[in-house]
Amino acid sequence: MTETDRRPAAAGRVTLTDVAALAGVSVGTASKALSGNGRMRPETRERVLDAARRLDFQPNEAARILLAGRTWTVGLVTTDGIGRFSTPVLLGAEDALGAGKISVLLCDTRGDAIRERHYVQTLLARRVDGIIVTGRRTDPRDPLQGLHGVPTVYALAPSTDPADMSVTSDDEGGARLAVEHLIASGRRRIAHVTGPAHHAAASHRARLTQTQLADAGLELSGGRVHFGDWSEAWGRRAAQAVLRTAPGTDAFFCGNDQIARGVTDTLRESGHPVPEDIAVIGYDNWDTMALASRPPLTTIDMNLTEIGRIAALRLLDAIDGRPSEGPRTVPCKLIIREST
Repeated sequence: MTETDRRPAAAGRVTLTDVAALAGVSVGTASKALSGNGRMRPETRERVLDAARRLDFQPNEAARILLAGRTWTVGLVTTDGIGRFSTPVLLGAEDALGAGKISVLLCDTRGDAIRERHYVQTLLARRVDGIIVTGRRTDPRDPLQGLHGVPTVYALAPSTDPADMSVTSDDEGGARLAVEHLIASGRRRIAHVTGPAHHAAASHRARLTQTQLADAGLELSGGRVHFGDWSEAWGRRAAQAVLRTAPGTDAFFCGNDQIARGVTDTLRESGHPVPEDIAVIGYDNWDTMALASRPPLTTIDMNLTEIGRIAALRLLDAIDGRPSEGPRTVPCKLIIREST
């Protein structure tokens, strides 16, 4: 029988059964050989691969899943409906996952626990290979439940379980970069205006700021942290309060760019040019705020895209059977503009 005789009819699609028949092996052996799994003689594996090449075997999507034991999909569960934080994380994850032609299924829970459970069940029903969890805050969160061994990585907001894989921003390094930059530019009376005290990002950065100042022999201008909310309006009110109670203030380190923009508005309107009289530094490097500020803001970039990329790489390792436990931090970057 010639090779042409042994090919399946042209009208029909080449199947795994056809490959197995040409190679002289069982369908199960052919499947294992093509997926790279299972033990067999090298010559048997090569015979199957050669048969697949000769027949131009192209498995359909369902067959590819069966061959590899994977669906080539990953779920991304987020609480950040507007995408301010989750979009850069998603872009970074897609950069890493795209090379492997893995699709990402985005699920916005809107911070609702019932919706989150529904999405997790949906992703498991679709047999995703893994899950990335992210959100709009850095506060530790409870781990997802009922995962049945599906690899999961928490990005930006770490899991409360220290054994879970988490990738977060280095807040300590970010606060250090901000304070060191202000001190290096000659500022000595630095005020700190930030968000709600019960938010991890606000409380953590406030504590780190005070520590950094103390290490330099300094203390906060006005003697306290100004906690409020993450808004321009709060930045304006806080700046007015600082100018009244600590008129010698020569710099503001703000907990985010929205607050910083509000501070710069008040300083400009109050006759305190930025940065000539008072320097201002923000946090997040949100272009919408930082570049529209007058003047444009010096700020700390949390490196969200890199957080997403590393989270995806850790997830891929876990999917491939090489999980790594525990948290990992990503360094922040200082972005210098005209406000300092």
